[in-house]
Amino acid sequence: MRNKLSDAIKLANKSALMLGSAAAIAMMGVATSVHAQDGAMEEVVVTGIRSALKNAVDIKRNSTAVVDAVSAEDVGKLPDSDVGQALGRIPGVTVGRAFGQGASVSIRGSDPQMTYTTLNGQSVASTGWYDQQAIDRSFNYSLLPAELIGGMEVYKTSQADITEGGIGGTVIVKTRKPLDLDANTVFGSVKGSIGTVSDDFAPELSGLYSWKNDAETFGVLVAAAVSEGDYIRRGIEADTRWSGDVAPTTFVQERERKAFDVNIQARPSDNLEVGLHVLSMELVGDNSNTSHYIFAGNAPASTCSVTNANGICLKSNIGAADATDAFIQTWARVGKMTSDTYELNATYTGENFKLSGVVGKTEAEGGTDMTTNYSYYAGLLPKWTGSIDATGKEIKVRPSSDQSTTVADFGTTAGPAGSWATTRGPNSDEETFYQFDLTVDLELGLINSFKTGIRSTEHEFEKRVDRSVFKATTTAAQTSSLYSGTIDMGTPGWSSPKPDIGAMMANTRANISGWVEERGGYGLLNEQNNSFYGMFTFEGEGVRGNFGLRYIQTDVYGIGYKLDGTPLSVGDVDQNAGWGKQKVKEKADYDDVLPSVNVAFDLTDDLVLRASASQAITRPNYDNMFLEVQTGFQDTVAGNETYTKGDVGLQPMKSSQAEVGLEYYYGDGNLISLTYFTKDITNFITTETEVDQSIGVVSPDSGLDSWTVNRYINAGGGEIDGIELQLNHAFDNGFGVLVNYTYANGNAPAVSYQDNIGVFTLSSNHNANLVGYWENEEFSARAAYNWRSKYMVRETGWYGNRMHDDFGTLDLSFGWNVNDMVTLSLEATNVLEEDDIQYGAADNSTTVKAPLKDGYPAWSFMGEATYKLGVSFKF
Repeated sequence: MRNKLSDAIKLANKSALMLGSAAAIAMMGVATSVHAQDGAMEEVVVTGIRSALKNAVDIKRNSTAVVDAVSAEDVGKLPDSDVGQALGRIPGVTVGRAFGQGASVSIRGSDPQMTYTTLNGQSVASTGWYDQQAIDRSFNYSLLPAELIGGMEVYKTSQADITEGGIGGTVIVKTRKPLDLDANTVFGSVKGSIGTVSDDFAPELSGLYSWKNDAETFGVLVAAAVSEGDYIRRGIEADTRWSGDVAPTTFVQERERKAFDVNIQARPSDNLEVGLHVLSMELVGDNSNTSHYIFAGNAPASTCSVTNANGICLKSNIGAADATDAFIQTWARVGKMTSDTYELNATYTGENFKLSGVVGKTEAEGGTDMTTNYSYYAGLLPKWTGSIDATGKEIKVRPSSDQSTTVADFGTTAGPAGSWATTRGPNSDEETFYQFDLTVDLELGLINSFKTGIRSTEHEFEKRVDRSVFKATTTAAQTSSLYSGTIDMGTPGWSSPKPDIGAMMANTRANISGWVEERGGYGLLNEQNNSFYGMFTFEGEGVRGNFGLRYIQTDVYGIGYKLDGTPLSVGDVDQNAGWGKQKVKEKADYDDVLPSVNVAFDLTDDLVLRASASQAITRPNYDNMFLEVQTGFQDTVAGNETYTKGDVGLQPMKSSQAEVGLEYYYGDGNLISLTYFTKDITNFITTETEVDQSIGVVSPDSGLDSWTVNRYINAGGGEIDGIELQLNHAFDNGFGVLVNYTYANGNAPAVSYQDNIGVFTLSSNHNANLVGYWENEEFSARAAYNWRSKYMVRETGWYGNRMHDDFGTLDLSFGWNVNDMVTLSLEATNVLEEDDIQYGAADNSTTVKAPLKDGYPAWSFMGEATYKLGVSFKF
């Protein structure tokens, strides 16, 4: 407790310095204040884009904390059709676009796992559908249709009544309520999109109906959205593990998304309000990844003209005399994730107090229902001739002979690769929660209220890996039955049969006799989190804010298997060699006190000086807490055998953070602001890595007991500081602009990552938005450009750690209000077709694989422009 009080005193001193600086700036602001001209003002009601921006500015202006918002222009319409993309317009927010969608959010240079996302203030259960992604605490925004959202608020600073968990910030997603809308509000939309890479038509449907009685004491809102379509990612992957291979690769995801939302409100008296909310979301992401491997390393050394320090050929030209064999493989996955939330809430307002409570449950299931592999070796496949140039950030592959393949090149019959490649990995995530808050009005000088509350949750995440057992006699399928149509590969004119995912899965299942749990892939984590807070709000002439403390307490346990040398038994799978057969349980607990203070000075009617200081935490990633995990064993690749030991006793990362900002509001919804922020992060979770370790298990791939051993520990710290600039301006002629820029200088402990690069995952130093729009009562048009500097991508499995090149995207949208009820829209995303380029950035002294070092261009994918035409109606 003494350490906690010491931390609180240090933070109070830092807060005093910040507030002292704020007072000095306040006096300068008073001395140079600009007063608005007196005179009668005509009330102007604005709608559309300008209205949405004005609402967002009003939220920012009236908040005591540092808040930015995304406001829906109308029912069912955010400024962007992608939730993540809409958040990416906010200063300091960058969005990770995994598989063509805004899937993760980073705030002010922090890791996405440091962003805490809530639905109406409560957690949302979320899992992944792709087995190469780390299991973390971040919410997957791919689940969330934009049509169901009324708005979002991003709290970049902490205050005592906000649930802990977001060092970077907290995103509050808000759904609509029936008593806030007109009775019998009806909204519907029909949209269809097509892409320059994913060229199949993708339909979208959404609708909303809201009713309330004449007395406005009871209402029901029902909303739903559904979309489907293929997403295709085409480009070059290179890992050089087999004879310097380079692989033109096409990923196809057969995507379906559904969401259903019900909100019931009852207001039996002026004092009491009761609500029931149910939200169900589903994302199906069945996918195939087809790679055509070019083995340039099998050609004579004379065909390679440039080689890097790791011995990888960067430039080759292979003629017919030196032609090399090829290899084609498809990884097919059935992937899905669902998330369901049930919530009962109530609010009672007395003469000078308000009591509110909420109880509920959120649960998610996801992962891969099955992964399988179909491979085709040299023989009928065309031999490789042509040039490969990897001297830049993007590999250029230019064939000099026809490399296209047909089903005939794959032989008459085909079957799955076998047990080593056929797995399933179901995950589940569940949280039950309750929260009660009490606000009491006070008259104690500047202090006008006291708010207190308790929150308790039980959160459980379980992951598993099941390994297939194949029948003694397997049955191959007719190869032609496993493919339907063609897909392009790499360059124009280069094509390959398109996998039929359903047929591949059916053939694989027909050859499986059963499943065995892979004990090194199992893990269960259970957390019981309790919190209590007290917060005072104050307001006086020209000043307002809040200060308070939040106490948190966590009990956690983990269940898993131990690698203890237990020999294999009959019928077990090879991956269980050395793993004990009894589950073990480990426990831990921790608690902490988190102070916060937020203050806003109204220097003039238009000029606000805002300052804050607080402490915040982010709990360890689930991947860091699973007891023991094994990867790379008997996967046909020697040397990548890894054993990782997690720890349920890891302490949360903790940030002492502060900021000061100046905001100038002028006109109707116009804003200029400048903010400086800083975060000092301790208890960073780092990895102790030892190579060539003996753990008592011999790998059949290498024939050696030689493993890379990782252990997660709390060690070191990180820092983030930077500035935010923002301009919103609407002209009188219908034109307007939004401009913002964020510089975030983040330094994470380099030892935390295998690449030994001291930057936060998915964090850019520079992020900028430039938005211009024009609208009148009938037409609207908007151009929005977002640019971010390079950032590190880190994944589990084979793909590993790589640098993503700077990325900019230009989006356009046009609207025509045919009448008061019907609107036509055209949206274009990434019209410049910016390519997705990623390369190795680690030093040659690190333990990452060679293609992720020294700037080697490991990945590049074609940029895709998407065009969406829609019609919506409301009455």
